[in-house]
Order: sequence, then structure tokens, then C-alpha cells
Amino acid sequence: MKIWVDADACPVAIKEILYRVANRTGIELTLIANQMLRVPPSPWIKALQVPSGFDVADQRIVQEAAAGDVVVTADVPLAALVVAKGAWVIDPRGELLDKGNIQERLSMRNFMESLRNSGVDTGGPSALSTADKQAFANQLDRLLVKIRPIRS
Repeated sequence: MKIWVDADACPVAIKEILYRVANRTGIELTLIANQMLRVPPSPWIKALQVPSGFDVADQRIVQEAAAGDVVVTADVPLAALVVAKGAWVIDPRGELLDKGNIQERLSMRNFMESLRNSGVDTGGPSALSTADKQAFANQLDRLLVKIRPIRS
């Protein structure tokens, strides 16, 4: 099992939680972005820079993620692609996306995009709150307990 991060838009506070989790659990964490990222020195953490371009980082995550992996992203179309491969997705606010809810989220995302394209101001997401960070950390811990094989 590995953790993949859509790192271009991932909040710093969420990355810091992920760094601690990778070092505590020994799970490989890979941050994928179009820009160069600085990550703490650790055998469990690496950053992968991909060329600039529309959805290049997303395509790499889809290529690399496998069933049982965890992907951290707020990008719902990306989430749908990796869920279809059997991966788990957690958004930076702690919502778990899986086969049971991804189609509903994708439909809502597409509806909101059509509103924006027609000129409706739908606003943006609120700033990441302390409660959001805690929800993410708690959801990640619950998920890892659920899916991680027990080491003997």
C-alpha cells in the first residue's frame, strides 16, 4: 500500500500531517506535482515532479495508483478514476470517496461546473479550518487501520 498526493493544490497543513503519518507508519508517500517540491528527508517520503500541462500530474497518479492505495486529492474527476482502479481517496477536508459515493460527487461537481460556465458565481471553497485538518487526520487514521495489513 502506498499513499499518493495530488500535491499542486494540497494544503501545506495536510502535507505536514501526511509526512508524520509516513514516518510513523513506514508507508511510502509520494507527492506528485508540476512544480518542484521540498519534502523532509525520509526514506518514506518522495516528491515527483511531472512536466507542466493540463492534468499531467493527475494522469501520473492514475498511472501509478493501484488497488488498495490511498490517494489524497480534492480533484473529483481524478478521484473517480482512481476509485475505479480500487484505490481509496480522501479529500483534504477528510471526506472519504469510494465506490459508494463517487458518482454523486462527480455529478455535483459537473453540475457546479456547468453553473460556473453559464456565468453563475458559485463562490469558492472556504479556507481550510482546524476542524478540517482534524477531520482529515482522523479519516486517514481510520482508513489506514481498516486497510493496512498488520505487521508481525
